[in-house]
Amino acid sequence: MSITAEKKAELIKEFATKEGDTGSPEVQIAILSERISNLTEHFKDHKKDKHSRRGLLALVSKRRRLLDYLKGNSEERYLDTIKRLGIRK
Repeated sequence: MSITAEKKAELIKEFATKEGDTGSPEVQIAILSERISNLTEHFKDHKKDKHSRRGLLALVSKRRRLLDYLKGNSEERYLDTIKRLGIRK
């Protein structure tokens, strides 16, 4: 259910705004999106896993807050991020 270190490093490299950037909203949103998609796949097999579903909702809420923050600071970066990740507005 969690992401591998290689996948996380790949996401950081792809979405980093500068060298060594791991904390920008774009990177955090990309990592959260990957974790959300992994959990979504998990629920296709484990429909009654209510404890993990609660965690999924927390991840979605955190990603939403980060997207709202990014939209408030830079609409251009926000639109670029959701386009690259394929997230709905």
